Amino acid sequence: MSTFLQLTVNGTGRGAVYAMLALGFVIIFRATGVVNFAHGSFVLVGGYVTYLLQDSIGFVGAATVGVVATAVAALIIERLLIARTRFAEPISLALLTIGVDVIIAEDIARRLGTDAPFLALPFSGAYHVGGITVLGGQIAAIVTGVILITALLLAFRYTGWGLAMRAQAENREAASLMGIRNAQVTASAWVVAGVLAGIAALFLATRDFSGAGLSRSTHALALVAFPAAIIGGLDAIGGAVIGGLVVGLTEAYTAEYVSFDFSKSAVYLVMLVVLVAAPSGLFGTKDVHRV
Repeated sequence: MSTFLQLTVNGTGRGAVYAMLALGFVIIFRATGVVNFAHGSFVLVGGYVTYLLQDSIGFVGAATVGVVATAVAALIIERLLIARTRFAEPISLALLTIGVDVIIAEDIARRLGTDAPFLALPFSGAYHVGGITVLGGQIAAIVTGVILITALLLAFRYTGWGLAMRAQAENREAASLMGIRNAQVTASAWVVAGVLAGIAALFLATRDFSGAGLSRSTHALALVAFPAAIIGGLDAIGGAVIGGLVVGLTEAYTAEYVSFDFSKSAVYLVMLVVLVAAPSGLFGTKDVHRV
């Protein structure tokens, strides 16, 4: 029983990070209808900037600059590429983000070389509660995830930005006719997704989350959030949270009870099962066609 509880704690900590990343996928998809496959490279940008600055200005300062840099990078990509091709098909824009992802990821991997540095998260360390060991990074990830997700849900529900986002998701043309500036809504969605990716990077590249450090493995870990978004539903804000927890717990349980190698495949297996049972995801909007 203690093993199961330990795995649940570990999976919840990872799930909180995956939920933050999955929210980035969902917010961009709702605002633009585009699946942003460059999300993993956003994580590398935030992690790399934080790594470069953490020794000189401290972790908190470096993390702040890293998150801002990720948001700016996301905005630049949206303004220079996505906004200029807004009449392109969503599949073409998705392929565009894959190209962007390859360029950014390869450049950062080249700069890192053979190094795989860890970010110096100040909350690291092990805490023992009964027979369960909780890592400081896990606690910080869960607390940060709860705060950010709650703030986003409230903003999405009760602010003008959230109303504009919901209106644009329902009908972009009608929202524009009602005075909503589509360009601003789209740009803000990419900035928010960039902020979420930058914050997630602070946990993904730490010893408490993985033993790989800041490397291509960090990029691969970030893309595990894509199945989380699919499981919850690509247009469901709350679904991204559930999807992140499902992915985190699936990884933890299968790594222990089946094998570590299978745990990565198990996430995609769960995604396939969900898609077969519910093509729009657990909480996604179902397409209704009138005949």
